[in-house]
Amino acid sequence: MDKETVEVLVRTGPGTRMGNLMRRYWVPVLLCSEIAEPDCAPVRVRILGERLLAFRDSSGRPGLIDEFCAHRGASLFLGRNEEGGIRCSYHGWKYDVTGQCVELPSVPALACKMKLAAYPCIERGDIVWAYMGPPDRQPAPPELEWCMLPPTHRYVSKRFQRTGWLQALEGGIDTTHASWVHRYELDHDPMHKHAYANKYIKADRNAVFDLEESPHGLTIFGRRNGEAGSHYWRITQWIFPWFTLIPPFGPHALGGHIWVPIDDENCWAWSINFLPDRPLPEEELQAMKEGKGIHVKYIPGSFLPLANPGNDWLVDRGAQKALRSFSGVEGFSIQDASLQESMGPMQDYSKEHLVSTDKPIAMARRMLARAARALEQGVEPPALDPVSQRVRAASVLLDHGVKADDWAREALRSLETPVFSI
Repeated sequence: MDKETVEVLVRTGPGTRMGNLMRRYWVPVLLCSEIAEPDCAPVRVRILGERLLAFRDSSGRPGLIDEFCAHRGASLFLGRNEEGGIRCSYHGWKYDVTGQCVELPSVPALACKMKLAAYPCIERGDIVWAYMGPPDRQPAPPELEWCMLPPTHRYVSKRFQRTGWLQALEGGIDTTHASWVHRYELDHDPMHKHAYANKYIKADRNAVFDLEESPHGLTIFGRRNGEAGSHYWRITQWIFPWFTLIPPFGPHALGGHIWVPIDDENCWAWSINFLPDRPLPEEELQAMKEGKGIHVKYIPGSFLPLANPGNDWLVDRGAQKALRSFSGVEGFSIQDASLQESMGPMQDYSKEHLVSTDKPIAMARRMLARAARALEQGVEPPALDPVSQRVRAASVLLDHGVKADDWAREALRSLETPVFSI
């Protein structure tokens, strides 16, 4: 990538081109459970380079406002969440979920003139989402499949990752790495074992790609050798600007990710498992909660992975030599995160050499940069219509004569069709 395009893609703070684009979407901010009850403790939030405060007021409404009091800049994290608002502990100024100062004890008449930046919030899919863009451009709420299911049908987690959002997203749309870094865990992980797909992924390590731009973003067709006369296709969906849907494995839950910038050098990596038509099996749900599959084990009391750069991701050279782990790092998400974090907080794109298996990454970059530049010219971003977000990933064997894109247009035409998984 040229330097100017890199700057477009990796800078997400207020006033940047990518930041302006991202602010046109509903932004995943935190788990609903982080502000579980009315008047609970507030939570500091840094998202898209902004320092904010999330809280739930006495009536149960979630709010996201500037972290700092308009008086003298004290953090409202140290404030009192009570009686319909957050009150600064310094001098008692109080703000509601819209950022409006509702009480100013020393000069009551000035309260109506004091207002903090605030963003409207909704709750959907166990996540509090905020809209941070122009008020007159607020889109309809997201309708990704997992968002619209009963809570029993999904599990949502998040983890802190020490990289910019772009190199994390690129790992999410790169299907070839599964043949390498994940190869020794595919047969044992609770959310991947007993899938016929594992055989094809391990046997053919160099997928061939076809790509199709679509209203939601990009459909990625990864082809490997299958049985005699057939190809094994992994069909990944990238939904603008930060969602991915993972091709499923055998009978297990479907999966997806969201990659949301905290700032230019850190991001939230969200992981979702779901079943469209039934509750998650108790055994798999428990495994997810234990940090298996695409989820992680945490440092207690935090969203920081137990395996992290500070301890070299707990790399086990013995497991590497014994062929229990290809990289020596345990767990699908941390295997990915370790390699992405090893690049540094912001990858030096001038030194990379993309090859044919990187076609999805190159295309996603072009589409993101194009959308960010077009927004400056007044062109609306893609995938704002929630109808366009109702897509699904697939894993399927197709005869050599069948074109995967033609098959997908019919077989994946709606969320009412079956789940296709091998």
